[in-house]
Amino acid sequence: MKARMNIAFFGSSLVSAYWNGAATYYRGIIRALHSLGHQITFYEPDAYDRQKHRDIPDPGWARVVVYPADEAGVVGALEQASGVDMIVKTSGVGVYDQFLEAAVLDVKERYTITIFWDVDAPATLDRVKADSSDPFLELIPQYDLILTYGGGDPVVTNYKALGARQCVPIYNALDPDTHHPVPAEERFKCDLALLANRLPDREARIENFFLEAAEKLPEFQLMLGGSGWGDKPMPANVNYVRHVYTRDHNAFNCSARAVLNVNRDSMASYGFSPPTRIFEAAGASACLITDAWEGIETFLTPDREVLVAHNADDVVRHLRGLDERSAREIGAAGMKRVLAEHTYEHRALQLQKLLEGGGPLASGVQRVATEGHPYKTEREAQTV
Repeated sequence: MKARMNIAFFGSSLVSAYWNGAATYYRGIIRALHSLGHQITFYEPDAYDRQKHRDIPDPGWARVVVYPADEAGVVGALEQASGVDMIVKTSGVGVYDQFLEAAVLDVKERYTITIFWDVDAPATLDRVKADSSDPFLELIPQYDLILTYGGGDPVVTNYKALGARQCVPIYNALDPDTHHPVPAEERFKCDLALLANRLPDREARIENFFLEAAEKLPEFQLMLGGSGWGDKPMPANVNYVRHVYTRDHNAFNCSARAVLNVNRDSMASYGFSPPTRIFEAAGASACLITDAWEGIETFLTPDREVLVAHNADDVVRHLRGLDERSAREIGAAGMKRVLAEHTYEHRALQLQKLLEGGGPLASGVQRVATEGHPYKTEREAQTV
């Protein structure tokens, strides 16, 4: 039974990728859900200067509500969202996360589907395992569904052991209308490019896979984009270009001979957690080099569609052995694979089937199909 649903998302930001690595993921998923007929409102706090660094205006495929980053703002947003068909709390909103995790369960109505969408499941699981008093532990069984950014069977098994009713990975993917091949631009031309914000649980890996490789490749030009690296010592052949807006990601990926991906510690240790950057680069037909993690072959075939590196020496070896022809061939093969299997349309259809597949989730979908939406027109017109 198909039904159009009113869905409320509480997340970090839909309109800004500034200190917000999940932005592309949210945009791809929500845009694809909209194409299936669902109505989405995305609630995001006015925090971390994200509104000053918007990448896109409010889109036509979602209503964006920016609420003040204080308790009154959060409460107002929750009041506006009450009565929707499905309410989603994502991890890493950045402000009042703990409050929101409990509050979305309090505002739900009888048939409202509640989802916790974890965009950093390995880190969440490590955190709650280390602290038996973490309030989120008691909330996990209360959500109808846990969705994750990735993690495969290890994440699913761990969440179910903590009482999750159901846990399903909805992996990152490609929006081919957003990320695609474009002409190279001189400002981004280099031999190896990396796009990554500076984060504590990824910095050491970037030192190894990127900065150490740069030291061993003095004859090559490398480029680093992302926030937070301004005071980081770097080899002379690394050009740091600071925050790269999403409108420039295609040019960034298409102007380098190869693009490097480096996973965060927790995602690498759990495996099956391809970050957004992998699909962005592959969708732009870039030759991708990724750090090694379990499950990469689920998404791209090593040595044919992606090059895999276990350390800096592997990065050096790949780059020195990569001529323009082989780089083009790997990039083209990677793009063909993700277009065939890993677009956000594929992910949205996966979620649609999950919601219609029976059990408690399907009862909410059935109710919407037979009774219509509980939203009132005046509620939809409100702003926080």
